[in-house]
Amino acid sequence: MEFLVEKIGMSRTVEVPSVPVTLLRVHEVKVCEVREDGKALVAYSSSKKMNKAIAGQQAKFNVSEDFNKFMTIEVAEGTEVGDLSTAPLSEATLVRASFTTKGRGFSGGMKRHNFGGGPGSHGHRFGRRIGSIGNAEWPGRVQKGKKMPGQYGNTKNSVKNDIVSFDAENGILVLKGSVSGHNGAKGLVRIVKWVTQY
Repeated sequence: MEFLVEKIGMSRTVEVPSVPVTLLRVHEVKVCEVREDGKALVAYSSSKKMNKAIAGQQAKFNVSEDFNKFMTIEVAEGTEVGDLSTAPLSEATLVRASFTTKGRGFSGGMKRHNFGGGPGSHGHRFGRRIGSIGNAEWPGRVQKGKKMPGQYGNTKNSVKNDIVSFDAENGILVLKGSVSGHNGAKGLVRIVKWVTQY
C-alpha cells in the first residue's frame, strides 16, 4: 500500500556512529472510492486552488473544501471509504520512496553525463564541449542513445529506504539515507516489508 508524503529535509541521528536520515511528513488523505484492482481515489489538501470541477468532485464524494486535490494510490485489501489509516507504517521496516528529481534544465555533457571536458590550460579551444559524436563513412549518422547535452532531471526516481522511526501523532516518517527531490516535494512511499516478514 502507498502513502502520500512531503519531504521536510535531511538530518542525522545523535547516536555514534550517526546515520543520515530524511524526514517525511505523511499527508492526511481521505479515501473517496475503492476500485476492484486494489487502487483507490483519494483526496488531500494542497494550496488554495478551487474551481467548479474540484467543487463538483468534493460534492460527489462528500469531502470538505480543504481537500482540493485528487489522485489514485494503491491501498490495502479491505480499505473502506473515509480517513486512510497510517497504522501500517508503524509495523513496516522497508519502503520504496518515489519522488521527482530536481529539474536542472538544459545541461551540458559534463554536468549531465560526467564527461571530462578538455584540458584546463595551454591555449586549447575545447572547453566543455563533448567532442566527436560519430564517424563519417560508417555509420554515417549519430547512433541512438548517444550521450549529449539535453534536459537533465525532472524525472521520477524510486529508491528503497529502511524506516528508522515513525511518529504517528505528528505524522513524521524518518527514513535512513536520502530520497530524490527538493525540500517540500510531494511523493509516494510504498511499504515493501513488514516486521512480521522474514
